[in-house]
Amino acid sequence: MAGVHKQCMTRLQKEYKSLLKDPVPNITAHPSPTNLLEWHFVLEGAKGTEYEGGVYHGKLVFPPEYPFKPPSISLFTPNGRFATNTKLCLSMTDYHPESWNPMWSVGTILTGLLSFMYDTQATTGSITTSKQEKERLAREALAFNAKNPTFRKLFPNWVEELSRRTAAAAAPVELQPLGTTVPERPHSEQATDQRQGEPPTKPGNAGGLLQWQQQQPRPGHHPHKPFGNTVVTLAIVVAVLAAVWVSASSPGRDMLRSWSVWPGADRSSS
Repeated sequence: MAGVHKQCMTRLQKEYKSLLKDPVPNITAHPSPTNLLEWHFVLEGAKGTEYEGGVYHGKLVFPPEYPFKPPSISLFTPNGRFATNTKLCLSMTDYHPESWNPMWSVGTILTGLLSFMYDTQATTGSITTSKQEKERLAREALAFNAKNPTFRKLFPNWVEELSRRTAAAAAPVELQPLGTTVPERPHSEQATDQRQGEPPTKPGNAGGLLQWQQQQPRPGHHPHKPFGNTVVTLAIVVAVLAAVWVSASSPGRDMLRSWSVWPGADRSSS
């Protein structure tokens, strides 16, 4: 490329290979197919910020003397933080060549830009908008970028993402039925079903069916009968007493005699 230092071309080619091998989080960058000095990038808004979901397209233009001189930076996508199609004044841009460090790379430049985007500090090219405006622009950013032929050519994966988001937004939402409301049966009919021991299966009486099921004895379960339990207990006591009585053991007879002496009983009986 005429007019471009060989060192500049070598450096940019090396940086591009490095970005492909070790991508920087939330940042994608590609050089223009026809101009190595012009790079296009995409910044992704971080979750939890007013830029969440936003996809911001911008451009880096490197001087032929790079890396000894800094590039210029501009954004195309409306974002609410920086003006579009305007060179930004940052410490790593050509606005401040005195603060430029030749050790900085495309990755560090764009990381600095993304960090400054989340800040509120004013600079040349920055604008002030509300949080609601930034959130609205974030939602519309990808659709805006898709109209740019260069964006579509260099970032086809984002064009596919737009198609996916559009299809998801247009898909109908299937509502699950919460239940059908029908007239409730008269209480007289429900009582008749319960007396007959039959489940109330007539339409519209799902509640009655549930109540009937809850009232039915479970397998292995016997309803509690207080009177029956008392009779069984008394029978056991009588059996024990009889066994003791017929026993040849004298202590057993003495025990029975002591139990038989109650207030008002005939104490003379043996």
